[in-house]
Amino acid sequence: MKLLLVDDHALLRDGLALLMAQEFGGLQVLQAGTVAEAHAALRAEPDVRLVLLDLGLPDGDGIEALPQLREAAPAAVLVALSADEKRETILAAIAAGAAGYIPKTSQSGVMLEALRFVLSGGVYLPAAVLEQRASERPGAVAADVAQRSSEDLGLSPRQVDVLRLLVEGKSNKLIARDLTMSESTVKTHLEALFRRLSVNSRTQAVVAAARLGLRLNPL
Repeated sequence: MKLLLVDDHALLRDGLALLMAQEFGGLQVLQAGTVAEAHAALRAEPDVRLVLLDLGLPDGDGIEALPQLREAAPAAVLVALSADEKRETILAAIAAGAAGYIPKTSQSGVMLEALRFVLSGGVYLPAAVLEQRASERPGAVAADVAQRSSEDLGLSPRQVDVLRLLVEGKSNKLIARDLTMSESTVKTHLEALFRRLSVNSRTQAVVAAARLGLRLNPL
């Protein structure tokens, strides 16, 4: 499987590439230092399945780059990699199409575990976003974060398909195309998903999937 690592610090890219190559057998790591280089890499390697994107690139805002890269690589899963750990930035990245968010301050073991979870179909978000109550101590994990299956939530196979593509950041139009259904049917499935997950937006649905430890789209 091919992974594209997009960061403007070559030393960090090399270190992460070496770390991931040692940990994940058969993983081919490609590198880019700018948004423009990322687009060029995706044109040259259209079978990239996972993109780790630094949000602080010299030629463009990472949040704005996410939907552009989503359009350039509709089959790839996008994960933000950033030193910014503010909740609003994380949620903005999810709203822009990221299927996960890994802080650069994470220790190597935490980062590898996050990548393993993403590669197995999960959604990784920092603990601060997963906490349900502000009263919980920093770094604590809410009590309901135990991994759940789609069956536990009573989701139909088609609803799981819709949630998987939603997590990948795809629009209703792209979900409809990929699943060969009408946009109105996609909307109906999303409304059912929102009720099951007790949320009222696409971003909240992705956060809920991460909180519940759902695995939806193994790469």
